[in-house]
Amino acid sequence: MIGRIINTDADVTEGAAWLAAYDPRFAKALEMCGPLPLRRRKDGFRELLSAITSQQLSVASANAIWGRMEAAGMCDPAPLLAASDEELRACGFSRQKIGYAKDLAAADLDYTALRTLPSDDVMRQLIAIRGIGTWTAEIYVMFSLGRADVFAPGDLALQEAAKMLFDLDERPKEKTMRIMSEDWTPWRSVAARLLWSYYRVAKEREGIR
Repeated sequence: MIGRIINTDADVTEGAAWLAAYDPRFAKALEMCGPLPLRRRKDGFRELLSAITSQQLSVASANAIWGRMEAAGMCDPAPLLAASDEELRACGFSRQKIGYAKDLAAADLDYTALRTLPSDDVMRQLIAIRGIGTWTAEIYVMFSLGRADVFAPGDLALQEAAKMLFDLDERPKEKTMRIMSEDWTPWRSVAARLLWSYYRVAKEREGIR
């Protein structure tokens, strides 16, 4: 089952209303944050490469590296595979990420076919590629495929936002966040958008690129 797909702002609004009715703390966060962003992205190689670029970096650093990659014309499989390690390092890629990026380019995924697969099957295919972890796969399924009921419990900004919003003694670990998010089905992807927006307002910085 693919489930609900988020295509428009109206879909996000519907999910946000459901969450606000479910838990008054979500209603409080929504009032603080205002309308939530759609955050739909294109699917395909470039989006996964962008996600790899963002791993373990601040939003600003990831944006800067991605801008250099675009300027160098190395955001598609063929030119990336043809690029030297020195050229990729000049854009800001570490040696490890150079390997990840080239493995992704060589994987030759059928991105069109991924659109029709259940989210768990998509994530299994993605995680099989070196350099694509659970977080990257979850973000891709959430934003590039638009699945409405996906969460990223290992995301530190989501964990910190949950700690603040739900007045927890400590930042919840990934396992705890996964259990918490089960209550937000069928709109876990909208809950993630709301928590990222709440993090941005509370911390005055972006939690996701």
